[in-house]
Amino acid sequence: MSDCIEPSTPSTSSTSTREALYIHTRREPFEHGLIPIPKLIFTDGTQTLGPIKDKLVQQSTQSPTHRVDSLAISETLQISPDHARLVVDTLASVLHSDSDPLVSAKSTEIDSVGVDVYDLILFLYIQSYKRLLPRTHKDSAAVADVWPSTSAFDGYLSALSPLQLVRSNSRRFMPSQVDEEAHQLSYLQKHLGNILFLLSDSGEGEGEGEWEGEGEESLVLTMEKFEHLEFLIYFGEKGSERIPLSQAAPFFANSDPDMPAVPVPAAQVHDWILQNIASALEHVSERVSAKEIGPPSASDQDVPMADACTSSIKASTSASGPTFIEGISKSSYLKQASDFKGSSVKVINCHDSVIYILAPLRYATIYGCSDATIVLGAVGKAVRVEHCERVHVITAAKRICIANCRECVFFLGVNQRPLIVGDNHKLQVAPYNSFYSQLEEHMTQVGIEATMNRWDEAIALGVVDPHDSLSHPAGVSDVQAESATRLDPDQFTNFLIPNWFGGESCGSTKDNPFPLPDVYMASQQRNHSNLGEIKQILRETQLEESRKRELSSVLHVYFKDWLYASGNVRQLYCLQGD
Repeated sequence: MSDCIEPSTPSTSSTSTREALYIHTRREPFEHGLIPIPKLIFTDGTQTLGPIKDKLVQQSTQSPTHRVDSLAISETLQISPDHARLVVDTLASVLHSDSDPLVSAKSTEIDSVGVDVYDLILFLYIQSYKRLLPRTHKDSAAVADVWPSTSAFDGYLSALSPLQLVRSNSRRFMPSQVDEEAHQLSYLQKHLGNILFLLSDSGEGEGEGEWEGEGEESLVLTMEKFEHLEFLIYFGEKGSERIPLSQAAPFFANSDPDMPAVPVPAAQVHDWILQNIASALEHVSERVSAKEIGPPSASDQDVPMADACTSSIKASTSASGPTFIEGISKSSYLKQASDFKGSSVKVINCHDSVIYILAPLRYATIYGCSDATIVLGAVGKAVRVEHCERVHVITAAKRICIANCRECVFFLGVNQRPLIVGDNHKLQVAPYNSFYSQLEEHMTQVGIEATMNRWDEAIALGVVDPHDSLSHPAGVSDVQAESATRLDPDQFTNFLIPNWFGGESCGSTKDNPFPLPDVYMASQQRNHSNLGEIKQILRETQLEESRKRELSSVLHVYFKDWLYASGNVRQLYCLQGD
């Protein structure tokens, strides 16, 4: 058995010497699919999940689609209906196949569509995964220079628990993509036996127990069950199409589509995947060694952290991975749809800036940013905002998860309830407040409904994240995370996205596509009316030239104070150099 594979039919664009293809983990379930609900985390392998799978399979036989809805999940897992719906929504956001009916279902159709039992079982199994520890920045002194260590919030840090204090003061930096992939591969390497056990059927009699237990030799895997592993792994390299697992595997390749493929021993599948994981881990190790010896390649998927200084602007795009926007400080930054090769973005360690990402995306992550305004165009799967301080996030998205943030404001157009987890403080939410000319087109492309905005229906889970590899202080019990409050309608303002290119825009969006709640609309109308009255008074007031200049100066001072106090002064960065 070879350590790596080649596709059975070479592409017409391939060169005569084809590079080996390695197995990779799908990042999405590990980055956007973990829910910190203790009842979803099974640390005993298949002892508990095995019977749960059997119950869910039995439940699915009562449905004409052979799937299960949130009610069945709630009853089987003994969780609340809200948490069961959260499981379904989260699973839908990280599914591997866009052809699954759950992916395209509208919010009102989710329960009637239901979820596939085996996708759900894999989703539940990886809830035992623990994330890789955040790494420190290569130049912590530079970070300290641009990331303020104090704010109005810091005045009462002493009142926090030791766990909260440690997390609030920590400057975290996202692990490298290479390190994360190695960590995920190692996790699958360790747990592959249990995962295959949960997908397998018994070929002779009833197999029971763990992978190494009784019945192992009789377990078989059908091609249909085998393909569920695409939820976790795939074959393919940068710039190439992903190869279906059934075509990559030697035991199902070239099967007659008109004839059901013969099930294969699960042990054979187990050995083949383990060999490929070992080969992939060796390849990852070689990449890390090469990077340490020589200069980093511009096309390397693992982008080193940008030096955090005022002139640092770094962006990198990989054809098969996310686009990184890192270390931007004291500037404006724009990326449009034409700038993206992939369908996801990660905004990391940006400070005192305005970042415009005006594109249709599947996933977006904002990590470790401070004192910034970040506009995300339309995100059709999931947004995650983590370890941010004093950041304004403006996004139209299917769903959003907020973790370990403080003093942030979220202007949301979201179809699902915002999820708030971890150690958060002084968060505010508000309805969506902006638009750009192609927004509605981008929303349609990724499946976001403008008629449904659940911005103010946040669901808060625990402060302690069981997926965090950091050890928690002894005796610290979990409590519900601090939720977000609604932004005062009198503080709500529209955010204007500049038209950098001038002239007529090519899109059709002329206004905010999400209807404003009445109280926010009334506040806007009141402010607009007040502004009109003030303008009228100024026009009608007879003043000497000296008094006019004095009044103009006072208004200018107040406006400048407001720009700095609100953070809107950052929008003027786009005028630099003009």
